[in-house]
Amino acid sequence: MKQEFTVENGGMRLDVYLSAVTGKTRSAIKQLCDSGAVLINGGVDKCGRIVKIGDRIELTEEEKTMAATPQDLPVTILYEDDDIAVIDKAQGMSVHPGAGNKDGTLVNALLYRLNNLSSINGTVRPGIVHRLDKDTSGVLVVAKNDAAHLSLSNQIAARKVQKLYLAILEGNLKDDEGEIVTFIGRSSRDRKKMAVLPSGKQAITHYRVLERYKQNCFVEFDIKTGRTHQIRVHAQYMGHPVVGDKTYGYAKQRFKLSGQLLHAHSIAFKHPRTGEEVRFTAPIPNEFSNVLRFLREERKED
Repeated sequence: MKQEFTVENGGMRLDVYLSAVTGKTRSAIKQLCDSGAVLINGGVDKCGRIVKIGDRIELTEEEKTMAATPQDLPVTILYEDDDIAVIDKAQGMSVHPGAGNKDGTLVNALLYRLNNLSSINGTVRPGIVHRLDKDTSGVLVVAKNDAAHLSLSNQIAARKVQKLYLAILEGNLKDDEGEIVTFIGRSSRDRKKMAVLPSGKQAITHYRVLERYKQNCFVEFDIKTGRTHQIRVHAQYMGHPVVGDKTYGYAKQRFKLSGQLLHAHSIAFKHPRTGEEVRFTAPIPNEFSNVLRFLREERKED
């Protein structure tokens, strides 16, 4: 399978750019570069090369035999046109098939519901431009054609897409708002987890406390980068993990929940075809709302 890209926002490393537009890890991109599968302006180059506006990149991979299959699964579509679909992903649903998780994903549902999905990420992750953790609910945009996919990927790479999240944290943050700037990488102790590490990739998260309760706070997060588990890791780093987070949170949880109380509330970007600034919002799910209601009532009793 051959993919072609034209750089719209220069100034970043080749592997960083390709990782952003394809969703592949930088280590996977490096292997492709080393094997000669990546050409820039017709020639082979190092993955550390800085790309410039107008550079033409070709990525050639062998077709994978595995492909996601359509499944009639419940999925909430907030908006759809010829270029994009905006989804309210349910908590507990994985975005795409992976190891030990070959079906029952959002991709399986989208293949059944939608007529077209972009082909840039192959047959396993068609249409997927960005992801949410399995137990994180909320708004997610998918591309229905390759042109839309490239536009959205370039906006994400240039940090021009705004994604706002809502979460309930353990305890109360000291400041009403602030910014966390660290480096996040894969934990050496547990490869399934991420951690704040000197050797990781820069991660920037802005937070704003919306409400305070006896033992918790309700917080809005504005992520400036899109690292794996970024909000969950940064919340743990501040000493106030997300309520219900079984990976980064407290071993003993106060509430019986089906996942962490982290919700992708809104996303804003330029529409790939019209260039118009658009924003989409996903309502807070019932389990999250029920805990908020309980915490507000508990606060009144003081």
